[in-house]
Parts: sequence; structure tokens; C-alpha cells
Amino acid sequence: MNQLEEPVADQKLYYSIGEVAAMLGVATSLIRFWETEFAHIKPKKNVKGDRRYTAKNIEDLKVVYNLVKEKGFTLQGAKEFLKGKKDKKNTEVIDTLNRVKRLLLEIRDRLPEA
Repeated sequence: MNQLEEPVADQKLYYSIGEVAAMLGVATSLIRFWETEFAHIKPKKNVKGDRRYTAKNIEDLKVVYNLVKEKGFTLQGAKEFLKGKKDKKNTEVIDTLNRVKRLLLEIRDRLPEA
């Protein structure tokens, strides 16, 4: 099991940038850079401006790490890949909502008029 397959411990709500960098085996500067390149990675900041990463932020960074470092995607390629996944998910949601709408309309049409 490599470091990216380990689950994020549920003990903490927030992790420092140093802890996240150690989990991924990368420099903190690379994490800050990825934040500027991938809009969905937005850690919270405390009053001093220190970044605080949630488990979701860490999972998002792991996906970026996998695409860029392990699969060899360019940053632009990783962005397009992630956008495609989001577009696919949106399409699936829209299709499901349309099926529900058709079903509800069919039920409405079968109901006796009041």
C-alpha cells in the first residue's frame, strides 16, 4: 500500500500544509501551486493565514497527485480530465431528474381530476 492509498485519519478536522505535504510526499510549495491551478482546492485559512486542509481537500489533492505525478498528465490535461468527470456527473444528474419529471407527469395524468 503506498502513501496515497492510506485513508485520511478521521481524528482531525483540519491538517496543516506540512502534514498534507508529508502525506503526499511533495513540497509545500507544490501544494500551494496546485491550489492556484485547481479552483476546487480551497483550504480554509485561520486568522494568521495558515492553510487548514479538510479530508475532502486532501482527497482532491490526491486525485491531482495521481493524475499529474503517477499518470503523467499535464496540468491542463488534468484540469480537462477533472472537468470532463464533472460534466459527466452533471449529465447523469440531469438525466435522472428528467426521468423523475416524466414519471411525476405520468402519475399526475393518471390521477382523477378533483
